[in-house]
Formats: sequence, C-alpha cells, structure tokens
Amino acid sequence: MAKRAGVDKWLFFITVVLIVTGLAMVFSASAVVAQEQHHSPYSIVGKQAICALIGLVVLLLLSHIDYSIYNSPRVLYPALCVTVFLLVVVYFMPAANNAHRWINLHGFRFQPSEIAKPVLVLFLAWFLSSRLGQMRDWKNTLLPAAIIPILFIVLIDRQPDLGTALVLAGVTAMMLVLAGMEWKFLFIGVVAAMPMLAYQLLSGYHRKRLDAFFHPDNDPLGVGFHINQSLIAVGAGGLTGRGYMNGAQKLFFLPEAHNDFIFANIAEELGFVGAILLLCFFLYFGYRGLRTAFRAPDSFARLAAFGLTTTILLQAFFNISVVIALLPAKGIPLPLISAGGTSIIVTLASIGVLLNISRKAD
Repeated sequence: MAKRAGVDKWLFFITVVLIVTGLAMVFSASAVVAQEQHHSPYSIVGKQAICALIGLVVLLLLSHIDYSIYNSPRVLYPALCVTVFLLVVVYFMPAANNAHRWINLHGFRFQPSEIAKPVLVLFLAWFLSSRLGQMRDWKNTLLPAAIIPILFIVLIDRQPDLGTALVLAGVTAMMLVLAGMEWKFLFIGVVAAMPMLAYQLLSGYHRKRLDAFFHPDNDPLGVGFHINQSLIAVGAGGLTGRGYMNGAQKLFFLPEAHNDFIFANIAEELGFVGAILLLCFFLYFGYRGLRTAFRAPDSFARLAAFGLTTTILLQAFFNISVVIALLPAKGIPLPLISAGGTSIIVTLASIGVLLNISRKAD
C-alpha cells in the first residue's frame, strides 16, 4: 500500500493556526499587566513568541527524524532517568506560589512535568507495542507498564500539580485500553486509586479548591475569586464578545488571564462564536492526530501518535472545563494558547514526532 510522501499538511496548518491565535490572545490578555510590571506591553508576548519560534524549529527538525528511533531502550531509558532526575531536583528549587514546579537556572526557567508527558507516552508506546498479545497478563505486562506512570504521577502530584498528574493518569489508561487491556483492569485501577484521590481532594489546598468549586460565593475575595472572575468574563462576552483587546476582566481582575484562564479572556473578547471556533480548532487537531494514529504503519507508531494527541486534547479539556466551572481549578495551561515557554516548546516537539509518523501513515 502506498505511503504518504510528506507530512499531514492539515495537521501542520491547524497547529500554526493555534499558535497564531495563542500569540494574539496572549498579547491581548497580558499587554496592560506587562506594561505595569515590566514597563513594556510586549514583554510577555515577546517571550512567548520566542518560545513559539524555538518550538517551531524543534517541530520541523523532529518531523524529519524517523520516529522509530524512539522505539528503543537506548533512547527511552536515558530519557526516563533524566526526567525522573528533573522531577526530583525541582523539589530543591525555591517554591513559587507554594509549589515546586519550576527549575530556575540563571534566568532560564522550565517545568519538568511538561517534559514528562511525551517521555511517558513514548515509553508506554515502546513497552506495550511488543506485548499486545499479553494484555491479560497483569503480573508481567500491566504491572510493569504501570510502574513508570505511577512514579511520574506521584512525583508530579507532590509538587503539587494534581492537574498534570491526572492528565498522565488519563493518557496512561487510554493507551493501555488501546493496546488491548480489558476494561475490568481499568475499573480495578480506578477503584484502587479512588481512596488516594479522595484523600487528596479532601485535604490541604485541594479541599479549598473543591469548596470554591461547589460554593464559589462563600469566599468571593478568597478561594472563590478565580472562578467567579472567570465566569464573569465568560458571561460578559455574550454571543460575539466585547471585541479584541476590549476585555475588562484582564485589567487586574482575572488572575492568570494570559495563562491558565486565557480561555475566559477569549470568551469575553470574541464571545461564544470565538470560543466555539477555538474548540473547533482543537477538535480538528484531534481528528488529524487520531487519523494519523489509526493509519500508522506499526503498533509503536499507532500508540505513540494516539498518546501524543490525547495528551494535548486532555489538557485542553481540563483547562476549558476549569474556566467554565465544570471542574475545580487545576492550573493546567491551554496547549499552544496559554503563555508558557516550556509548554509550547514541548507541545510543538510532540507535534513534530506526530508529523513524522504522519509521513508514513497509510
């Protein structure tokens, strides 16, 4: 059967559309804050643009490197070791907002948890692709497959970053099911994880976020402030929005308007129409990514493409759900849209691998 000669151009096109949309909205959401804090309205979007450019270069490079190179322990084991090392080192870094999520090196700052996402996907794709006929063997297949995800999830959850931990858990579960794991094992895993998840949600700052989710008006100037301001922004947008750059909530009312809550600013300025259009962009990205996965030439490529695509989609789902109060706050950026250097570079690197797989899709 003939193979595609080049990359999936539509997948690349929708990626560029999301990047451009993200830069435009980051500028709109951050210009006033950047002027106040850094004396230049372009300081935040400028950094984001540089990271987007670096990410695009990485994407283009990885789109030309044969994906089969990752299907080897010689590549994956060092990647796993480096990732675990970084996830441990982050605890020795100074806390920011009561969390140890960033490594700072002479002004260079990045999040190891972002790197953990594609590394985990590629590891699972390699491990599971050679055991597709052994997915009922919980002792020699399912249990070993779960060790690395559990290690990553525990280390990231303790930062604390429950949102990213849940994304990794969700991607792991979906990849295991795609590889042929029976649903009963998924059910057993969920039941086993419920006590720990319940403990997490009912203690510490998670309890406060949960209370704010169910009763945001009980403390409107405290734990309920984020979600109340987010919903005000979303509601104020109406059908067509206030107009680009004309949002009011970003003016020191809505925290993280250019980051975790950028979708609220989009809804306020571009309205329901703009918000739905952005959702359509992500849905089309998901369609092209999953199309690549299910047309991939081998099981490793199929699992890798599926995992990379669903990681991005899950992050988008969690982010948007938090903004419109369908889920408690989790601190997950909107991929390719929110400001965040590590996020956009790693996301574009993942898409580069996905594009390379698309070169050989049927």
